[in-house]
Amino acid sequence: MTTDVITTVGRRKEAVARIRMLPGQGQILVNGRSLDNFFPRLAHQLSIREPLEKANAVAKFDIEVNVGGGGISGQAGAIRLGLSRALIEADSTLRKPFRQEGLVTRDPRVRERKKYGQKGARKRFQWTKR
Repeated sequence: MTTDVITTVGRRKEAVARIRMLPGQGQILVNGRSLDNFFPRLAHQLSIREPLEKANAVAKFDIEVNVGGGGISGQAGAIRLGLSRALIEADSTLRKPFRQEGLVTRDPRVRERKKYGQKGARKRFQWTKR
């Protein structure tokens, strides 16, 4: 394990998370607030902590996150990807198990754009015969 600061970026949908990981006691700060305070939903907290638990590094690093854009779920997914990348940068032997768990793959799904002549991306304007 390295002792210097590791910085990575994670993205999902419109959300972008910048991760600073440094040796510490396991404190996670998201935009200056605690993880439990920023993400009240337990599912988001568990998905963010998953890479740390898989790497057995829950209490080894202090993590500072700056996240913006998108919604709550997108931000949680962005943090999860950025955290996985940071842990791989700290210990390259984690790449294969993380790849098998799907923690390294960026989710390519994004919002589909609205098309002209339609009400939305897929929805059409109402059609009347007469």
